[in-house]
Amino acid sequence: MSVLFIFQRFFLFGLLFIQISCARNPVTGKKQLVFMSEKQEVEMGKSSDPEIIAFFGRYDDPELQAFITEKGNEMAAVSHRPKLDYEFKIVDSPVINAFAVPGGFVYFTRGIMAHFNNEAEFAGVLGHEIGHVTARHSVIQQRNAMLGQLGMIAGIVLVPQLSDFIEPLSQGMQLALLSFGRDAERQSDELGVEYSSKIGYNAVEMAGFFETLERQQAKEGGSPVPEFLSTHPSPAERNVTVARLAQNWKEKLDLNDTKINRETYLRRIEGLVYGEDPRQGFVENKVFYHPELKFNFPVPKEWSLQNSPQQVQMAPKSGEAVMSLTLSSGENLREMADQMVKQYQLEVLSVSDDKVNNLNSLQLMAEQKQENGNNIRLLVYYIQLNDMTYRLMGLAESSNFGSYEQDFLGTMRNFSELKVADKLNRQPERLAIRSVNQAMTLERALKNHKIPDSRLEEMAILNGMLLDEQLEAGTLIKVVE
Repeated sequence: MSVLFIFQRFFLFGLLFIQISCARNPVTGKKQLVFMSEKQEVEMGKSSDPEIIAFFGRYDDPELQAFITEKGNEMAAVSHRPKLDYEFKIVDSPVINAFAVPGGFVYFTRGIMAHFNNEAEFAGVLGHEIGHVTARHSVIQQRNAMLGQLGMIAGIVLVPQLSDFIEPLSQGMQLALLSFGRDAERQSDELGVEYSSKIGYNAVEMAGFFETLERQQAKEGGSPVPEFLSTHPSPAERNVTVARLAQNWKEKLDLNDTKINRETYLRRIEGLVYGEDPRQGFVENKVFYHPELKFNFPVPKEWSLQNSPQQVQMAPKSGEAVMSLTLSSGENLREMADQMVKQYQLEVLSVSDDKVNNLNSLQLMAEQKQENGNNIRLLVYYIQLNDMTYRLMGLAESSNFGSYEQDFLGTMRNFSELKVADKLNRQPERLAIRSVNQAMTLERALKNHKIPDSRLEEMAILNGMLLDEQLEAGTLIKVVE
């Protein structure tokens, strides 16, 4: 069968698919090309949700969860797609982010919940994310990606063979990380203003949160991303637009007494975990500690580490090697090793039982043959601790393996049970809400609560204020303890 014939068949199928896949956008009312029905869209969201929760973890706060569910359902009812079965969830991540996937699944990180300073800010962002769902932005983005492939008859993607052993991002996480163009973000800003106004909030507050994001971005990256390089409109542009739209909706809905609810929101988030949660694992002096699972191991010098509920991954800057730690399942260590050999079609070079810091262990050295001759060599340690089996795996191209073998061994042979009380008992920082006892600047108030100078700007951003801002007696502020 010729390549031309294959392409013709593919192109004709694509045209047929296009003809039967035009739908009316719920927000604009205009017809647009999409590659899935609403039922398929919902199913995509349902299948993505457990993958997203597994990646981030669910943040356990029933009262705060009840709040976002209540407000989410209230806002969904006035949206352009009120019949979707929306779900609103808080995920356990310190990153300041909110996102949505098709079908009505909306997620807020605990990091973004910590940085809102009133209910109106939250409501604006909630409306923004619901807007991505109602306008079908994720579906449209997927359509664009598929259309980009129509002209490709054949191609070779050069992916390092190491990636075969690394857990790829699931479809759900790819959807969660999907970025939208500026037009889509502008449309979601408009919908955020509309929806939050319709349930009685002062949508102007949404612009104040954009300023918080801009300051946080400048603090982390030195300066904000120039508008022409960003997929989002600039915070300055968004502020002006949101303020104008909010006023328009106030007049349209005849809103005279809109809600901000600063104090009630701050009381809701008191005790919220702030920043990285050491209970889930942390690095200190190039050692990774996990207080909950009670283990630790050294991290190779100059290697970066990424921690998630499912695995820990480490790699040097060169990207020529990878090391990972995951849980393993099976009847015994030898069976686990045999399963891996079979799964990846490995050639066993050596296998032996041994002890690692008095813990039962099995070590496997193996190789995976590659057609191009650049074979992959693996060093794997299966280690038992507290009724669990951990798999520490290091891999590199065989020709390069010797350069990283000592790094692998340095981590694997020094895996041990965590017994140091200071590390076992490490607790996360949490938000505390405090009242200013007399008129003063934010800076003075923070110092009164023993916030060190190095963290004053961080706390100012967290409060959505400037350090020299004058506070009245009785003003509530956030601090961390």
